[in-house]
Amino acid sequence: MVDCGEGAQLGFMRHHLSYSRLRHIFLTHLHGDHVFGLPGLIGTLALNGTGGEVTIHTFEDGKKQLQPIFDYFCRDTPFSINFNIIKPEDAVILDTKSLTVRTVKLKHRIPAVGFIFEEKMGERHINPAMTSYHEIPKAWMRRLKGGEDFVRDDGSVIPNHILTTDPTPPKSYAHISDTVYLPGLADKIRNVDLLFHETTYLEQHANMAAPRGHSTARQAAIVARDANAGRLLTGHYSSRYTDDRLFEKEAKEIFPNVILNREGLVTDI
Repeated sequence: MVDCGEGAQLGFMRHHLSYSRLRHIFLTHLHGDHVFGLPGLIGTLALNGTGGEVTIHTFEDGKKQLQPIFDYFCRDTPFSINFNIIKPEDAVILDTKSLTVRTVKLKHRIPAVGFIFEEKMGERHINPAMTSYHEIPKAWMRRLKGGEDFVRDDGSVIPNHILTTDPTPPKSYAHISDTVYLPGLADKIRNVDLLFHETTYLEQHANMAAPRGHSTARQAAIVARDANAGRLLTGHYSSRYTDDRLFEKEAKEIFPNVILNREGLVTDI
């Protein structure tokens, strides 16, 4: 989960998301609209009997502010709450067998980062027709997925590429929340499959964007174009606008593959 504003619990229930699957919460920065839903969410996790661990990736100040709240209101949680202290810098903050998470430093009114989620290359896929034809034992399937050639008892070899197909290409997602337009950002998220980049303002109000630590839809589209992103997901719209479609229209003038983000949207990466 990235950020946790007010209404997060309602969002979970409305979209039938499982609380028990939530294990990592990444906070981009410590403004209330990105954090205020967290104490209530942690409390609900406790009421639901969620076990195991929940890791909150945030700055040192985030831990200082949140830990006393959890200690007072959520002292009896059946799970442990861990803090992974991050800094406003470009760094790897999580590295698992299947996923790497990086931060990129953003420029907002307070310290802020974006998050890049990158899948690692997975295993090769078994070709059932060929493994059946060559009578490959089931005990070999794991080794084939790992890339090994099959060796018969007589020493003959069946190359792996005959028995398997290539792994599914790994996907990547960049979440770039509150920030001014950063031209150098594109190089740090190059070729990302899906880019969420805040589009708080339209270009007609560009003079308001930078002083308030935000970007326009046009600027987000420039980042997507320069990064060779697969698609751009808009969002974080200022309430001064009554027609969200204007953000899509402005962004598409620069970058064609735009998804107009709305509450409850589900999109494939």
